Amino acid sequence: MLGDPIEHSLSPVLHNAAFTALGLDDWEYRRIRCGEAELPGLVDSSGPEWVGFSVTMPGKRAALRHASSLTGRAHAVGAANTLLRKKDGWHADCTDVSGVSGALRAAAGFTEGGRGVVLGAGGTAAASVVAFAELGFTEATLVVRDPDRAGETVAAAERAGLDVLVQTWAETDFGALAAKADALVSTVPSAAVEPIAEELAQAHALLDVIYDPWPTPLARVAPRLATGLDMLLHQAFEQAELFTGQAAPREAMRDALRAAIGGTLELPLD
Repeated sequence: MLGDPIEHSLSPVLHNAAFTALGLDDWEYRRIRCGEAELPGLVDSSGPEWVGFSVTMPGKRAALRHASSLTGRAHAVGAANTLLRKKDGWHADCTDVSGVSGALRAAAGFTEGGRGVVLGAGGTAAASVVAFAELGFTEATLVVRDPDRAGETVAAAERAGLDVLVQTWAETDFGALAAKADALVSTVPSAAVEPIAEELAQAHALLDVIYDPWPTPLARVAPRLATGLDMLLHQAFEQAELFTGQAAPREAMRDALRAAIGGTLELPLD
């Protein structure tokens, strides 16, 4: 895994558990501190024994730029969290999209619908709107404090074929918006959510990317909630399959993550 900071990443727990369960005893997943500027050189200097890289901030856009090929969803998001070695270079993907959709289905109870809401406009917001499009949504509302900073998420939604409406935080009736939402993803800090947590809990399916400290304001009031750890788990399933070429050992990966966090979250698989 490439990123900075990187010390507290739980991804090695997931991937090393996958390797063990698959009998890949000579495989290893490790953390490497790497900034955006250093990423191209580090990736290109890796030997043939390196199958691929997970990429976290701040290198996801650099990973996309450096790849010689990419998936449609990585293009839509405008960032890549996965680099996979191919014969002709590095192939970029963004399994963050599957992290959002998998978390909404398994942990938040999403089944179907066409109207989504995202709070915030960072990198997770861009992956969320692309996930909405893959789930069959037709429209999304993006709630931000400053619309001028929403351009990248709006562009991601448009590349994914999703109609998007941008609203400012101050003008939003959160209760009315959430009540009409088939899925709502909050990417903002808990302090911003706390005054409106009960209103947001009206959404049919709710994902709060924050999970530390636990419980979050949304966790205290929502009857069912997906978290950033559910996202991490579900994106890792697909990433492990890309790296190994085998079906992800989902239960083994989930159990390893639950043990690493002291069993504080259920992390349902379906």
